[in-house]
Amino acid sequence: MSIYDYEYTSIENKPVQMSDYKGKVLLIVNTASKCGFTPQYKGLEELYQKYKNQDFTIIGFPCNQFMEQEPGSEQDIAEFCSVRYGVTFPLSQKVEVRDENAIPLYQYLTAQKGFEGMGKGVKAKTFELMLKGRYKDTFSDSQIKWNFTKFLIDRNGNVISRYEPTVEPEDIADDIEKLL
Repeated sequence: MSIYDYEYTSIENKPVQMSDYKGKVLLIVNTASKCGFTPQYKGLEELYQKYKNQDFTIIGFPCNQFMEQEPGSEQDIAEFCSVRYGVTFPLSQKVEVRDENAIPLYQYLTAQKGFEGMGKGVKAKTFELMLKGRYKDTFSDSQIKWNFTKFLIDRNGNVISRYEPTVEPEDIADDIEKLL
């Protein structure tokens, strides 16, 4: 299997084949509108605008699994992203990205790149402590821990990197540029 064997439903309720993105560098992100990391939409849109003419795209996957931080309808989500952050990159319908109901694409992504911790710094360590309390024995598994986990995919569909929510979009720019 490869990333190109999967599909998703767009926020406009249209089926999208991941194979439509062959030859592009991708950043796949699970998102939420009422999360402490929601301001990352701004940085994601800036990355998208900077690199979209170099066969780069971002796909946002709204998810309500983490403290119900994406409670709205698809229309609410699309409007929020557009009006508040000027988002123009593709969004999917609301999905699940964790546990047994995770969409197949996310099952594949997490099987390719597991969880390696929240990173360095006080914010990352504090967030990690909160998540350890929440997930206990499953904290170290490969599943998504929170909103705004990002996966970088190369032009051949290989999952190159996984970035946890504490990694800001602008901190991924160098890695994107290496793949363009």
